[in-house]
Amino acid sequence: MDAQIALLLAQDGLVNGAVYGLMALALVLVFSVTRVIFIPQGEFVAFGALSMAMMQAGRVPPTLWLLLVLAAAALIVEAWRWKRGATVEWASAILWCVAFPALACALALVWRPAGVAAQAFTTLVLVMPLGPLLYRLAFRPMVNATVLTLLIVSVALHGVLVGLGLLFFGAEGSRTPAFSEARFELGGLQVSGQSLVVIGVTFVLVVLMFQFFGRSMVGKALRATAMNRVGARLMGIPTELAGDVSFALAALIGAVSGLLIAPLTTVYYDTGFLIGLKGFVAAIVGGLASYPAALLGALLVGQLESFSSFWASAFKEVLVFTLIIPVLWWRSLRSHHVEDEE
Repeated sequence: MDAQIALLLAQDGLVNGAVYGLMALALVLVFSVTRVIFIPQGEFVAFGALSMAMMQAGRVPPTLWLLLVLAAAALIVEAWRWKRGATVEWASAILWCVAFPALACALALVWRPAGVAAQAFTTLVLVMPLGPLLYRLAFRPMVNATVLTLLIVSVALHGVLVGLGLLFFGAEGSRTPAFSEARFELGGLQVSGQSLVVIGVTFVLVVLMFQFFGRSMVGKALRATAMNRVGARLMGIPTELAGDVSFALAALIGAVSGLLIAPLTTVYYDTGFLIGLKGFVAAIVGGLASYPAALLGALLVGQLESFSSFWASAFKEVLVFTLIIPVLWWRSLRSHHVEDEE
């Protein structure tokens, strides 16, 4: 390996690490707020990329019908809860179950966007509400369940969404045109414009997330819920709405990741699962609690995958997932053990 090849591998690792970093941030966010290890995070990636590809082919993405069905089901559940005397936040229910689905229908069925930017925006509107709707239907009724029970539900939900992805999009993969066709030469290294778009968008999203959690009232409420759910509830923070927001942000991040990688690689209905797992490895490096550590873990995973593909391409996935073993071993030595959940 010479310096030129090393720089090329480092560039690929940086681009891949940026995407894994977004996945890791979403996983840490959802787990810290709701205690859900959200296995289907990668499905948002596949749904976003393939929905964009279908719109560019002149077809209405089936993601719209999934959104409408989930919205109707969530609205029925809220009405049933209200009839039984439970307190229902109708403002948020109308937002996720009526307003966003109506906007998605207007964009996908009436406007039928033709430009790349308009199609990307429509894709985000289609995919983002899926997060809070899935939370309301699958996880909010089990808010007091153990982490293991929530994990089992998450795995089951992953199986359902993968099956729906196969039904909606078929077994054939798709790619989308790049957001930038430019090419640059830096020190003899060819850098594509799409790679710079991936890194730039990731940087902007990370900065916006840190600003959101550090300066906005909603972000501070999410941080309070993550630190102490009971204490946040006693202080008047609606923790159920915090779950809605965290899942909405996770779905948005997943959809953006799908839009970013679709021009770089062929995306299949199950592609997101592997991407989500690598993001999970990065999140484990951060202890499922630290956003900066999760980002560093994502860069480590990206570089390890890139250089492993050169030295031992047949075992690159094994080497990446093996990284989780020493990390868990090291954390088990540094942490105290309890008999039950704290």
